[in-house]
Amino acid sequence: DKQLRLEKQLNNEIAAFWEEAELEVKGYKGNDACMLGGNIQDIQERLENDIMALNQMNAMRFVTPFKPMVVEKITQLSETADIIEKWLKVQTLWTNLVSVFTGGDIAKQMPIESKKFKGIDKQWLKIMERANEQKNVIACCANDILRNSLPELQAGLEFCQKKLENY
Repeated sequence: DKQLRLEKQLNNEIAAFWEEAELEVKGYKGNDACMLGGNIQDIQERLENDIMALNQMNAMRFVTPFKPMVVEKITQLSETADIIEKWLKVQTLWTNLVSVFTGGDIAKQMPIESKKFKGIDKQWLKIMERANEQKNVIACCANDILRNSLPELQAGLEFCQKKLENY
C-alpha cells in the first residue's frame, strides 16, 4: 500500500507535472528582448516543494524499488532550481543595464564596457529565443549551452555594473 502511494505520488503528481510544466517568456519593453516572467515564482515554489517531497520519499524504507528514480528526480529538479536561480540573477543584472548601454551618452562615454555589454546582450537574446522555443522547464534548463553561459554572462554583467558604478 505504502509503495503504491509512493509510486503514484512520484509518477502521477511529480513526474507528470514536470513533463508538462512550461516557462512563461514575455517581451521586455516592446522590443525583441524577452525575459522569464509570469509563472516563474510558482515554478520555483513547486521545485522547492517537490525536492522536499522527494527527499522525504528517499528517506522512507518503502522507497527501495523506486530509489534510483527518486534520486534521479532529486538531482534533475535540484539542477533545474539552480539554473533558474542563476538565470534570474543574470536577468536582473541585464534589465538594470540594458537601457544604459544600448543608447545614450553613457554608452558613448564607456565604449569598452558598451561593446562588452553588446556581446552579452546578443548571447542573452539567443538564450531567451531558445527558451521561447523550448518552453518545457526541465528540457530548457538541461541545456548545456545555458548551463555554461550563465556564469559567464553574470560575470560580464557584474563587470559592466562595477565599471558603471565607478563611472
